[in-house]
Amino acid sequence: MSHVEVYGVRHHGPGSARALRGALEEFKPDAVLIEGPPEADPIVELAGDEGMVPPVALLAYSPAGPSGSGEGKDGDRKAAFWPFAEFSPEWQAIRYGLGAGVPVRFCDLPAAHQLVPLQEEEAEKDEKEEGEEGEEAAEGIRLDPLGWLAKAAGYDDAERWWDDVVEHRGGGPSPFPAIGEAMTELREQLAALPEEQASAGLPPGHLRREEQREAHMRRTLRRALKEGHERVAVVCGAWHVPALQAKIPAAHDDRTLRGLPKTKIAMTWVPWTHGRLAGRSGYGAGVRSPGWYHHLFTARDRPIERWLTAAARVLREEDLHVSSAHVIEAVRLAEALAALRGRPLAGLDEVTEATRAVLCEGADLPVELIQKRMVVGERLGAVPERTPMVPLQRDLQAEQRRLRLKPSALGKEQDLDLRKPTDLERSRLLHRLRLLDVEWGVPADTGRSKGTFRETWTLAWRPEFEVELIEASAWGTTVRGATTARAKALAAHATALADLTSVAERCLLADLGDALPAVMQALADRAAVDTDVARLMSAMPALVRALRYGDVRGTSTGPLRTVVDGLVVRVCVGLPPAITGLDDDAAREFLGHVDAVHGALSLLADDDHIERWRRTLEGLVGRPDTLHGLIEGRLTRLLLDAGRLHDVPDRMARAVSAGSPPARAAAWVEGFLSGGALLLMHDETLLHLVDDWVSRLPGDSFTDVLPLLRRTFGAYASAERRAIGEQLRRLDHAPAAPSRPAEDDVDETRAAPAMTTTLQILGWDR
Repeated sequence: MSHVEVYGVRHHGPGSARALRGALEEFKPDAVLIEGPPEADPIVELAGDEGMVPPVALLAYSPAGPSGSGEGKDGDRKAAFWPFAEFSPEWQAIRYGLGAGVPVRFCDLPAAHQLVPLQEEEAEKDEKEEGEEGEEAAEGIRLDPLGWLAKAAGYDDAERWWDDVVEHRGGGPSPFPAIGEAMTELREQLAALPEEQASAGLPPGHLRREEQREAHMRRTLRRALKEGHERVAVVCGAWHVPALQAKIPAAHDDRTLRGLPKTKIAMTWVPWTHGRLAGRSGYGAGVRSPGWYHHLFTARDRPIERWLTAAARVLREEDLHVSSAHVIEAVRLAEALAALRGRPLAGLDEVTEATRAVLCEGADLPVELIQKRMVVGERLGAVPERTPMVPLQRDLQAEQRRLRLKPSALGKEQDLDLRKPTDLERSRLLHRLRLLDVEWGVPADTGRSKGTFRETWTLAWRPEFEVELIEASAWGTTVRGATTARAKALAAHATALADLTSVAERCLLADLGDALPAVMQALADRAAVDTDVARLMSAMPALVRALRYGDVRGTSTGPLRTVVDGLVVRVCVGLPPAITGLDDDAAREFLGHVDAVHGALSLLADDDHIERWRRTLEGLVGRPDTLHGLIEGRLTRLLLDAGRLHDVPDRMARAVSAGSPPARAAAWVEGFLSGGALLLMHDETLLHLVDDWVSRLPGDSFTDVLPLLRRTFGAYASAERRAIGEQLRRLDHAPAAPSRPAEDDVDETRAAPAMTTTLQILGWDR
């Protein structure tokens, strides 16, 4: 007679994993069936390879077009992961089966069906009144069976209850019969409810998919028995145990599974991280503390002492004083808390409280450090070399080894000196991956070179990158080849000139000489016919950066020079008509373009271009009636800083005179002062003009211009605002105008609101 044992587990639990390993060693099955995609059967043996280091995951994807988000353009799922940690019961079942030399198979509904969305006729369900007792029971049982059992046991935390009854058990009889009995009782209660109540709170198609999955599990079990296996172990989520033990006819399951739509999929192993096992990552079967669970599984004896010792080590690495006596007292406190709360072992809550009270002496910041380093315990798994991969993945791995850039789940700073060949190659690789939307490295300053030979990157590998690499393999089999093809495609489909200049800059950063001619041709063609001065101006900074610093990276920038020369001439010719007659919003937008072009030309350091630009600005400030006050003030400041104007006090006096509308005067001041506070700090004449203008503003006008003034002065550092205030205090003011009250006549009560507003403008209220 065949003997079948069904073990209901929590998908990631150290106690479940340890108990399951012991149960399997006692049962000695001749076949092991595990909840998971059957398409992984041919590669399950890789789990026994020495190069397979959990956490890892099975990845199912559609070769036609996976997406890192798991969603296709039409909303269909295109990729799915089945993660395993060392403390996952399923992983221990796989390792046991491979070690014992018995067949290991996956029995869940094939991924080929699961990656096809359900077509539910009853997708739109009748809305039921909230608060009905039956609906609350159904939702609680089906969506959170552990929470329902925990509530029945008097716990308000399902994870703490499960830890107490399963994960923290030190020995004793197998917990699996009791788990199966509890799930059977819950499902019987659920079956007694009306159908509309049993499906309350569930997404459309959930019940049908669950039925299909359990039908396939039973079908796989029947097949194993038919093949002659006499001792079969089935490892599945605890909720499914009653469904696999039930006597359901094969014909019923055949009808359930008949005609299911499916798609072509491929399956492989990929590295995973503890962070992606955490519930806060959005993973449905996630746990609260992967690092803690890993510790409970690997620390077979004295887990509390070992945990707190490791916590002390983390704090000492940050130069925080923690002695052995601290650790001893923390262990005593954690154990005392567990005893008071009736727990079989101090849990994460108890050790965290002990850590805060004793090791950290009540401080929260060191506790957060331990939370990050230990409770989540971020780590990145590894897969063997012979794991199925697309050529692009293998090429990237070869590049990572060649350049000694090891992927890590923890974000770390990487400083690159572009004068060193290896660092330059590393920079090019990271820039190429960004062109493929694989954001392994995030550069400082959004990746824009500031003219130095150094780059700083933050590197952090995420499991989703494996899917993005598979998707990017449609562009080529090597990183360089795929990036070249992608850059050409981006240039061909770019709709804006700024997009083309961005692609050109990224090609230079990534050293894509094969793509650059096509990109530059598209850029030259678009620039030649684009008559929008704003677009021409927004395109210039990226090109100038690439042209100015191409020699730093050892890339050829010859084709860029012609384009930049043409853009400078066209911007200088087209700027006067484009910048006149602007409203407030358009003026503010153009102000950004003017500053960007001015900075780009300063970076380029071409005397002819700089002279042409300054003459253009001089012509504009010579006819102020056509300029918005914001633009006129900013151009005046740029020319003053360049030494091209010597009558700025007179210009400011006219701009803020009584005949100038307060709004325009405020805009002029904002534009002029947006270049920094140093001018007001060191030029008493200009400061006196601004101060006198603000002092003479009528009350209603002052209210209107206050937001502009606050925005201008609020952009200065607090030290600069303080220095301006000190300058104002030392100024010798001119005699008060007749219309103004003498100092002795000031009503301090009435003046208090004005003083408060003035302090707010200067930022002294902060």
